[in-house]
Amino acid sequence: MVEVLTLRSTGFDAVDQTWREFVPSARLRDPAPDGTADLTWHSAAVDGLSVVAYQLSGSVQSSIEPHGQLLACRVATDTGWVGAPRRELNSRLPWASSGAAAEAGWVGCATVRALIFDLESAQETARRMSGDDGLVLEVLDPAPRTAAAGAHWERAHSYVLSALVAASRSDAPEPLLEAELSRHALHSTLTAFSTTFADALERAGQTGPAPRSIRRAISFMESHVSDPITVDDVAVAAGMSSRGLQAAFRRSLDMTPTEYLRGLRLAGAHAQLQAGGRHTVAEVARTWGFAHPSRFAAFYRERYGRSPSDTARRG
Repeated sequence: MVEVLTLRSTGFDAVDQTWREFVPSARLRDPAPDGTADLTWHSAAVDGLSVVAYQLSGSVQSSIEPHGQLLACRVATDTGWVGAPRRELNSRLPWASSGAAAEAGWVGCATVRALIFDLESAQETARRMSGDDGLVLEVLDPAPRTAAAGAHWERAHSYVLSALVAASRSDAPEPLLEAELSRHALHSTLTAFSTTFADALERAGQTGPAPRSIRRAISFMESHVSDPITVDDVAVAAGMSSRGLQAAFRRSLDMTPTEYLRGLRLAGAHAQLQAGGRHTVAEVARTWGFAHPSRFAAFYRERYGRSPSDTARRG
């Protein structure tokens, strides 16, 4: 279930307390003499992930050392700086940490965007994605691999936050959609920065034949298509790494497991639309794991040759 928080806080102590609820190690220090600070806070949280976006005005010095967390953050300000131990970071780019300290400061206004993961859960997911059961998840360099990778991370942050906020407005929980968004946020973070996960992906994946594993994977998908499964879950059920599953599907079916799973979910949405009912097309899309109705409509039209709204009207 998505938990959304939107608030305004005025005063240094109130701002400090709000931020510590999400990252206990966070500290605001050296406030302005009058203690003034103004915070506009937006966040959305699901199990193992918090997505934060806030604006903070004032004279601010901050420090953070995320114990038991994987954190990626961008401090956007024209009047400040960002630094890690023994180096200054590019304040125009995001940075990441799996435990190392970082600091920032500014005078005026800054917009801060962050993805905060439970490190143990993120490590388990990274192990399934890489197929490396011994992977110890760690950020090797706080700076993004490239400026383009940093920009991609920022787009992923905005997408995940807006999609989770939209999901929170649904009358019923949407665990399938939440799981897909959490995986997207983590994968975008782990590949945007130099991490042990990125190193694991560069090692050779499984390339041998695996038709029996493919059958197990397909059976698992068909049995759990309405559950919040990801490709990593499918790989575990098939007894393969996620990379091995990708390669096996390419060889055997000339498609990715993601495309196959999407097809099953499109079929489920198609059947629901044909059956009629009071649900809108957007609600049906979210039920089957599609965060944006426009993308769902494009996939649907490609597969069925007409729009989902047409199916809803005519059956």
